[in-house]
Amino acid sequence: MKVTKLYLLIAALAVLALGTASCGSATHAAPLLPQAIAPSISAGQKPAATAAKPANKPVQQTAQSQGQNAQPQTKPDPVLELISTADKEYTEGQEHFKAGDHEAAKESFDNAFDLLMDSKLDIHSDPRLEAEYNKVLAGENSVELQAIQQQPASDNSDAQKSEPAPIDEINDTTPAVDANVKAKAEAEIKGTHSDLPLMLTDPVAGYINYFSNRGHGTLEHALERSGRYQEMIQTIFKEEGVPQDLIFLAQAESGFHSLAVSRVGARGLWQFMSFRGKSYGLKRTPWEDDRQDPEKSTRAAAHHLKDLYNEFGDWYLAMAAYNSGPGTVQQAVKRTGYADFWELYNRNVLPKETRNYVPIIVAMTIMAKNPAQYGLEDIVKEEPVPYDRITIGYPVDLRLVAQCVGSSPAELQDLNPSLLRWSTPKDGTFELHVPQGTKDQYETAITKIPENMRVWWRLHKVESGEMLASIARSYRVTAQAIRNANELD
Repeated sequence: MKVTKLYLLIAALAVLALGTASCGSATHAAPLLPQAIAPSISAGQKPAATAAKPANKPVQQTAQSQGQNAQPQTKPDPVLELISTADKEYTEGQEHFKAGDHEAAKESFDNAFDLLMDSKLDIHSDPRLEAEYNKVLAGENSVELQAIQQQPASDNSDAQKSEPAPIDEINDTTPAVDANVKAKAEAEIKGTHSDLPLMLTDPVAGYINYFSNRGHGTLEHALERSGRYQEMIQTIFKEEGVPQDLIFLAQAESGFHSLAVSRVGARGLWQFMSFRGKSYGLKRTPWEDDRQDPEKSTRAAAHHLKDLYNEFGDWYLAMAAYNSGPGTVQQAVKRTGYADFWELYNRNVLPKETRNYVPIIVAMTIMAKNPAQYGLEDIVKEEPVPYDRITIGYPVDLRLVAQCVGSSPAELQDLNPSLLRWSTPKDGTFELHVPQGTKDQYETAITKIPENMRVWWRLHKVESGEMLASIARSYRVTAQAIRNANELD
C-alpha cells in the first residue's frame, strides 16, 4: 500500500522568548575649540575711541522715568531649563524601573538622553550638564544590566546564548614587558605594513607578551572567527574611508562574536552601548537589537570612528574616545594641552581601561600581521556564511521558518542574531535571513499558512506509520486542533 506524505500545520501552544532585550553612544561633545585671544595693541596704538555720551542722554532719562525701583529682567538659564526637562524624564524612568517595567524605564531614560543630546549646548563644558548626563547614563546602564541578569533559563537547548566580551578579561590585566619579546617585535614592526601608525611602546610590548602566553587562545579564537566577517568589514570600511586595520578593534572588543555582551551591557561585534548605538541608527526594541546585527553595527562603527577621527585628528585618540567617550578624551586633552594618546597615557589622565585599550589593539595588529613569528600561521579562518534576504512585514516564528526551508532553528538564529525572541517583530518590516538558495522555497511554503498564524503554527511532514493522535501528543495539542487547522475529515 502506497503511503502519501502530507504536510500538516500544527497549532503550537506558545512562543518562547529568546535571550534578553539588549551596548558607547555617539554622544559627541563639541570639537576642541581654540581659546579666544584678545586683539593685541601695538606700541603707540590706542584703542578705538568711542563717542562721548552726553550726561543727559534721552535714553537715560527714559530709564529714569520708569521709576528708581525698576529691577533688571533676568534671562532664563537655558542649562537649568534643559536639566529640569530632562530630569522629569529621568525621574519617570526611575519610577518605571522600580516598578519592574524595564521597557518603559528605558524609553524614559532614552527621552532624557535625547533631550540632552539634541540641545545645542556643550554637555561636557558645563559641570551641571555633565552631572545630569552621567546620571541619565547610569539609568540607561541599570536597565541594560538588569536585562542581562534576568535572561530566561527555560528552553536552554535552543535559546540565544550570549558570549562574554573578551575585552573585559583582557583589560583587567596589565602584563609585564619581556625584553626579548620587545626586541623581537621592534625588529618585526619595521617591516609591518599597516594603515594605522603602529608604535611599539612598553604597554604594547606587554600585551604582545600576554597574547604570546596566557592570552594566546583568545587571540587564536578571534582570528578564526574573523574570517566570517572580514570581507564584509573590509568592504564597509573602504566605502566609509576608515583604515582597514581598525578591524582589530572588533577582534579585541568581541572576538567577532555578534552575541558578545560586556559587564556593562555593551553588545555585538563592536560593543555598542544602547545610547551610542541609537545615535548611529541602531534600534533596540523588545524584538530585535541592531547592535547584534553584524552588517548594521559595522556600518555604525565606521561612522562613529570616522566622526571621532574628524574630531580629534588622530586614530589613536579616536580609538581611546571609542572606548571611554569623546568627552573623557577631550577633558584629558584640555587638562594637559596634549592631543597625543601616548602623552595622555604617560600623564595618567585617562581611565585605566582606556589606557590599556589602545595598546591591546596595536599588539593584536602587530601579531596578526606577523603570524609565523607568533605561532599563528596554522590558523584556519571560518568562511563567510552566505544567505538570502527576504523583507517581510509580518511576525513569523523562526522554528516555522526552519521547517519551511529544511533547516534548524539554531541555524536560523545564527543567521538572524539581532532577534531577541523566537519571532520576528510584530510591527513594521524585518529583513529575514534564510540559508542561501532557499528564498523561493520559504515563500512558497509560507503562503499556505494564514498570516495571523505564522507565529503559532508549525509545519510537520507526516511519515509512514504516523498517526494523528501521536502527532498531536508530540506537539502537545489535540487531534481535533490539527483536523481544524488542516480542514481534515
